[in-house]
Amino acid sequence: MAVGIFDSGLGGLTVLDAAQARLPDVPFVYLGDNAHAPYGVRDAEDVHNLTRANVHRLWDEGCDLVILACNTASAAALRRMQEAGVPQGKRVLGVFVPLIEALTEREWGDNSPPREVAVKHVALFATPATVRSRAFQRELAFRAIGVDVEAQACGGVVDAIEEGDLILAEALVRSHVDALKRKMPEPQAAILGCTHYPLMEQVFQAALGEGVSVYSQASLVAESLADYLTRHPNMTGAGTESRYLTTGDASRVSDRATQFLRRQITFQAA
Repeated sequence: MAVGIFDSGLGGLTVLDAAQARLPDVPFVYLGDNAHAPYGVRDAEDVHNLTRANVHRLWDEGCDLVILACNTASAAALRRMQEAGVPQGKRVLGVFVPLIEALTEREWGDNSPPREVAVKHVALFATPATVRSRAFQRELAFRAIGVDVEAQACGGVVDAIEEGDLILAEALVRSHVDALKRKMPEPQAAILGCTHYPLMEQVFQAALGEGVSVYSQASLVAESLADYLTRHPNMTGAGTESRYLTTGDASRVSDRATQFLRRQITFQAA
């Protein structure tokens, strides 16, 4: 019954935590490619090749459905993998869909023409690779018109979080918000376009101000996954146990993950 969750590092644990709370009876296999993190500074070809290899690893683990809990992987690899063809009975999904559904207030399966939405000025905080891909803007344009998106590449934030230096991460977030507000002084909504960023959600909100709606991915993705599995119960796969796998140093990653989620997490070498 296992569902696979993949991330370049620890950020996807925010999605995993929310998914486990929403779906307590579903086993999850988490795979972090910590040996190659962060993905946000890599080029699109490199991200695609790494993502593809790790998705296949999770399929081999008995996870017919794999969630790319990594915005960089979703931006640079997902569409290409889907266009190349996914093996029969397997699925790979990204994390942009639930965000855009929430922002546009329309379901992903709604194929009606793009229309006006309430939010006109959106700040996107993401990794440099996600910003370069313009994947969020492209997907949003299929569903909404008249929305101004200003993207801010948040260099250094993922590295600081992965290293456990939350003081540096908070300082970097405030700096990136200041930079964004120089380009878009009054955003109505902010998208935290990296699964590491929910750990900094309160910092983003404080820096942006109470009047800005902050969209964070973890709970949105968990709810979307629950809905998907209700509609496709056969996609829970053959795995029966929750596991945590990493391409990095399992002991070090376990320590970081335990600090990250504030509960004991034990990784095994992938």
